[in-house]
Amino acid sequence: MQYQTADSWGFYVPMRSRSRSMEDPMERVERLASESAVVIFSLSSCCMCHAVKRLFCGMGVNPTVYELDHDPRGKEIERALMRLLGSSSAVPTVFIGGKLIGSMDRVMASHINGSLVPLLKEAGALWL
Repeated sequence: MQYQTADSWGFYVPMRSRSRSMEDPMERVERLASESAVVIFSLSSCCMCHAVKRLFCGMGVNPTVYELDHDPRGKEIERALMRLLGSSSAVPTVFIGGKLIGSMDRVMASHINGSLVPLLKEAGALWL
């Protein structure tokens, strides 16, 4: 599989082979979220997505970023994320170690209360 560098953070991973094109969106989210230590579902034009990517990169973490507006099935993934979050906003959505952390508010709360770094270490995303 080929990865493409996404600006200054992590990797943007394009849609995979056609054999998975009929995969259920929720199953796809779960699969993608479990394939890397830190996964961010994002929109390239979203300022909150940019902020969460900068937070992780500033900490020395290279997240895998899925820009949903660059994915032909991105709208389906957005709807699955909205159901998963129970929210009308699907991005940014962050997974660490395959576990749903949530959107920007949950990530920032974890950062402020000191629980984000241990999660990142446990997932193998930080080696401090």
